[in-house]
Order: sequence, then C-alpha cells, then structure tokens
Amino acid sequence: MAIRRLLAAATALLAAAMAWAQLPQADVPQLKFINTGANVLHYDSASPAMRSLFDRWQRVAATGSGNISVVHIGSSHVQAGVLSNTIRTRIAAAYPSLVGPRGMVFPYSAAAKCNNPPDYRIHCREHMELTRNVYKDHTHPLGACGIAVTAADSTAEIQVVLADASVDYATSRIVVLGHSDQRVAPLVSIDGTAVEASYADPRTDRFVFNLHRAVDSFAVILPCTQGTSFTLTGIYLDNRRPGFTLSSLGVNGAALNDYLRCRHFVRDLRMLRPDVVVFGIGINDAAAADFDTALFRSAYLQLIDSVRAASPDCAFIFITNNDSYRRTGRRKYAVNTNGRLAREVFYSLADDVQGAVWDQFEVMGGLRSMDKWRLNGLAQTDRVHFTRAGYQLLGNLFSNALFQAVDNHKPSK
Repeated sequence: MAIRRLLAAATALLAAAMAWAQLPQADVPQLKFINTGANVLHYDSASPAMRSLFDRWQRVAATGSGNISVVHIGSSHVQAGVLSNTIRTRIAAAYPSLVGPRGMVFPYSAAAKCNNPPDYRIHCREHMELTRNVYKDHTHPLGACGIAVTAADSTAEIQVVLADASVDYATSRIVVLGHSDQRVAPLVSIDGTAVEASYADPRTDRFVFNLHRAVDSFAVILPCTQGTSFTLTGIYLDNRRPGFTLSSLGVNGAALNDYLRCRHFVRDLRMLRPDVVVFGIGINDAAAADFDTALFRSAYLQLIDSVRAASPDCAFIFITNNDSYRRTGRRKYAVNTNGRLAREVFYSLADDVQGAVWDQFEVMGGLRSMDKWRLNGLAQTDRVHFTRAGYQLLGNLFSNALFQAVDNHKPSK
C-alpha cells in the first residue's frame, strides 16, 4: 500500500509538471521603452509561502479539484477593473475547465459619478448614497470592498449583468453583504421573480441565495420603506465549481490607512479565503510630497497582519507603484521620484513576509517612462492612470510573469 501511495503521489507530481509546461505566454507589443527583461516575479525560490502557493496551484491544475482564491487589492487601478480582469481572463483561458466562481463584485455605478469595471454591468434607476473608505468619516461601517451604497426610504433595485461573454461565470449562489438597523432583508430577482434568502447570518451581515439554476444576470432588491435603509457592502458570486477565482477590491483614491479603517475587512476576507493577495496599493500614499517610507512600510505590515488574521497561510505578491507625475500647474507636470522610494519598500516587505515582487516600475521603463506610455496611447493625460490598452498590457505582462514563475516551480516532495 505504501508503494502504491508513493506511485500515486509521483504520478500526480508528474501530471502537475506536464500541465504547467503548457501555460501560454501572451504576445505583448515590442516597445523600446518597456523593460521586458524585468518582467519576472522576484522572490526567494526557497520561500515556504510561495512554494506552498505554487504547489497548490499545480495540484488544482493537475487534479481538477480544489480552488485557488486570488484577491487583488488596490485603488483606482483596481476599481477600473481592466487590469484585474485581464489577469482573470488569462487564467481562465489557461484552464478553461477550471473556471471557478467570479468572486466578489461591487455595484460601483449604483452611485453617481462612480466608475464600474467593464466585465459586468450595473443598472440602477436612482443613484444611491455612496460611502468610500477614503472619506474622513465613514457614515456606515465598511468591509473588505472598502465601499458601500445605501438605499433609504424607498425600494431600490440593482441589476447585475455579467458582460464578459468569453468566460462562463454563471453563478448559482449569491451572497449579498450588508446591514440594516431596521432589519431590512434584501431579495434577489431572477427573470422578474423575487426570492428570499436561503438563510441569513446576522453575525457576518450575509444573506445567502442558493439558486435552482446558474444565471448570468439578476437583480438585488432592497425593499426599504419610509424611515428604513439598507447598506450594501459587497456581492459574492459563487458557482460551486473547482478552479481559480480572482476577486478585485479597489477604491478610487484609496491609500493603506483607508483600508485599515474598514471595520469588517478581516471578517469579509475570511469568506474569500485568499491563497494569495496581490497588493497594488501605494500610488496615492506616494503622491504626497512628504512621503514617509517608514510610515508606508508600517501601514503595509498592519494590513498584512489583517490579511493573515483572515487567512494565515496566505502568500503575498506586491506590485510596485507605476511611474507617475505630479501636476504642478496648468498643463505642467513634474516626475514623482517617490516611485523609486516606494519600490524599495516593496522589496523590503517581500523579504519580510517571504513574498514576491512584480516590479511594475522597472517593467514600465523606470523613472519618466510614464510620459512614453502616454505618448503611445497607453496612459492618460494625468500621467498617473492608464488607458484601457495600457491596463490590458500591464495585465498581460503580469500574467506572463506569474505563469513563468509557476512553470519554473518544481513541486515540493
């Protein structure tokens, strides 16, 4: 029996190695200012955290069972959704039979002047009250999404339509996160028929809807009456299938301390059970002229502790800040040299937690590269954000680096 178990284990490891040999690398534009030689994940190959992540990743790919949960946390780069969804679709294309749940989404555009990721559409007749973690005073307690919308005094309906036809993320289990002092309970409407939650957990502010069939569109109904309200803090989409899930949590303008002030961050993150958190926070922290690297590092360590409280064995990948500029006057900009300072902190943090760094700053071309990206239609005129094509390019570059790292990983014995 022992020999059989050894043979079975060896077969599984061989299958994993063979599976990873086929991971596709996306073609990227050959632009002189992009440093493709820097497009790798930097980490210690002996790191237990990274080895455990890649072991599990390969095992899921080889056996077709189990799940890998990736959580991408950041600010406007993440709320925009294009970067995260490019990575998500690259993973789905690599493993078409292992498309797991879509994961956490948020109805950003249910509020006025709040942009939504393009891979799902939100329709709401009347704009709802918005609370973001960047506000000095939070009107409502926030969770892992760092943002909330509130319906009050009358019924609100939020339609959610999964818009990416290239991947089947049809969901059969919907978890609505939110709270109401007046005990308003959300409903979910499928094809015009409203149903109550299968069960609710008041300790975690979760309302769980187990559906009889998988759907790619639905509506969340918040049946408020005069004097009542409901604050929605997230929607989790589950399909009960094994595979890979990438949940993106982003808030425009967010810095590290903004996430640290989210009261229910840990509680919500426990539901996501991340195997790896990809951090993309720092561009707003480093925008200040008096950027303090010690405080930046300390805040990151606090956020890492919060993640570990939710998922003790989580691995970490840090995306360094992109090169950026500060506006100094009308049509005048100056390069933000804090990008280089923040970059060193990311490498230090990766050493501390035995994680990895994707050096976006160097891959872009280093200091002053942002203007070259802008002139080539890859970055916006504010010289901080990217165009859709720019985010897609960054997503493909990151995915190539991630896939290459897993290709190169030799399974632990």
